[in-house]
Formats: sequence, C-alpha cells, structure tokens
Amino acid sequence: MYAGAFLGPFGGGVTVAMLPELGTSFAVSAEAATGSLTAYLLPFAAVMLVSGTLGERWGRRRTVVGAYLLYAVASVACVLATTFSLFLVARAAQGIANAFTTPLLLAALGAAAPPERLGRALGWFGSLQAAGQTSAPLVGGLTAELDWRYAFIGVAAVAVLLAAVGIPASPAAAGAARPSLRSAFRPAVLRLGVVAAVGWGCLSGLGFLVALRLEDAFGVGAGPRGLVLTGLGVAGLLSARLVGGGVDRMGPRRCVLLGALLGVGLVLGLGFAPVVGLVAVLWAVGGVATQLVLVGVNALTLSSSEANRGGAMSVVQAVRFGGGALAPAVITPVYVADPLLAFLLPAALLALVVPAAVRRA
Repeated sequence: MYAGAFLGPFGGGVTVAMLPELGTSFAVSAEAATGSLTAYLLPFAAVMLVSGTLGERWGRRRTVVGAYLLYAVASVACVLATTFSLFLVARAAQGIANAFTTPLLLAALGAAAPPERLGRALGWFGSLQAAGQTSAPLVGGLTAELDWRYAFIGVAAVAVLLAAVGIPASPAAAGAARPSLRSAFRPAVLRLGVVAAVGWGCLSGLGFLVALRLEDAFGVGAGPRGLVLTGLGVAGLLSARLVGGGVDRMGPRRCVLLGALLGVGLVLGLGFAPVVGLVAVLWAVGGVATQLVLVGVNALTLSSSEANRGGAMSVVQAVRFGGGALAPAVITPVYVADPLLAFLLPAALLALVVPAAVRRA
C-alpha cells in the first residue's frame, strides 16, 4: 500500500523535467509539452469524485488490481505513442487509473491499521507520496538524458508488480447495502475536503508564488529556484512519520489547526522575508505544516466514514487537488496587482476557513 502511495505522484510528475525531450520527440514546443501534466491531472481529479464509491461497490482489492493493470497498459502506450495526441490520451488513462488507487489504498490502510496507530500509518503513506512527488522530476530528468521512454517502462513494471501483490480484500458485511454516492458527499466530508483544499492550495500549492518572488525580488535563477522549491517536498518526506505520531497523540483535529496556524506564519514570512536563505527555510518548514493538515484530514475522514471510506476519501482528495489547481489562477492576478497582497490572501484563508470548516466537520 505504501508503494502504491509512491507510484501515483511519481507517475504524475515524471514528465516535469523531460518537457524539452518530449517536445523534440513529438515535434511540439516545450510549452505545448506541459499538456502532459494537465492531461494526467484533470481526469485524475474529476474521476476521483466517484472512484472511491465505485471501488467500494466493486471491491477494493479487485478495483485496485485492475487500476494497476490499466496504469501499466497506459504507461506502455506512452512508450509506444507515435503522436503527441496519442501520448496525451495515454497520460489521461494513467490519471484515471490513479484515481482508483489512491482513495482505496487510504481506505484499506484505515481498515488495516489499529485506531491508536492510524496517524502513524497515514504518516508513512504521506511520506511515500511526498517521496514520489519529490523524486519524479529528478528520475524523469535523469532518464531523459538517455531516453525519456525508460521512465515509463519502469513505471509499467512497478505497476504490474503491485498488481501481482494486491492489497487486503475489504471485508463484506452480511446484508450490507452497496455504498451510495450520497454517502460520500455528506456535508462533513465536503467540509474536510475544503480544509484539504485550502491546506494544500495555500501551502504546498504556493510553489509558483515563491518562484515568482525569488525571481522578482532577489533575481534568483532557474536552478537555484528549483533547489529552494525542492525543500518543501524533502521536509514533508522527512517529517510525515513524526507528524503521524503527533496525530495519534494529540488528535487529528488539533494537528490540523496547528498546521494551519503554523502555515499562516510561514506564508506571511515568505511575503516579508528580506533574504533568500530565510525564504528557503520558511518554504521547507511549509512541508511540515502541510503534512499536519493533510494527515490530520485523512485521519478525520477515515474515522468518521465507516460506511464508505473509499468514497469519502476520494471526495476529499478530489476537492483537495481542485484547490491546488485553483491557487495559481486565483493568486497570480493578485500578485501582479500587489505582490504582498498575494501572500496575505492565502494566509487569511488558512486563518479563517480551516478552523471554521474543521470545527463543523
């Protein structure tokens, strides 16, 4: 299950560092090659609204194994694609397959972990997700030095291996009704989704904003900017296990509030920091704040959604990624008008929306 947590973010971000090579292979510009990211993420977020509930109906193990096989086939299709359009279709199939793995893996983890150790298990899951997200550009860039197709061959092989291993089957309750979409779209679940969306979009999702400030305020080049931005993922990877233990000791609600409060200070600091070194430190600590929010939200969702854990997790994750997708569209125009206001806005959302939503959830 932890290996599955790594595969999804890795497959989604593996093309980030190979965009010029993709453009050369398919005779398109590097800018057009960024469509490989959108083609993966849009179907992933859209299908995830319903994938968890459908997976609970079909059976977690059967659905996850089928999704891994689809992921492998789609990865091979990326290798064999002769046109950029076919490559985008294959990437979309990867995104759809991942939509059926992530929420059901979390639901299976919630069923397998003892309640008193749920936070630790979710912390490990978050660590592997952060590892996949952080390592994808590095591995993708290194393989692109030889041939970008090798990255997708490796992804396909891992997906086949995970399909062979499978996950624990979900226990069938006698006389239990098939979970409905309504049970996944409960107000409490949607509120937790809002918390995840604000936590993700106003913390980890601000990488573009930090990059803009590094360039405009300090004249930092592309290479050093990338190094600074990597700090958040590394800190999230190293801290998620400890954060999970904190969730077990303090309770998930307190951890979410602590992460939001810490995030408010960090985002304000990023807007006012006078030197690059302080920006780098604050951004790295943002990885810890993000894990506090996300691990806490996942624990709250699993503990309050016994009837349809997979469906509830899929809705929360879909809303979360929707918030991440909206952040650049909403905040970039604010930055153009007033750079400082662009940092005040996400800080205000963390301070006001998260406590209100998590309290009612």
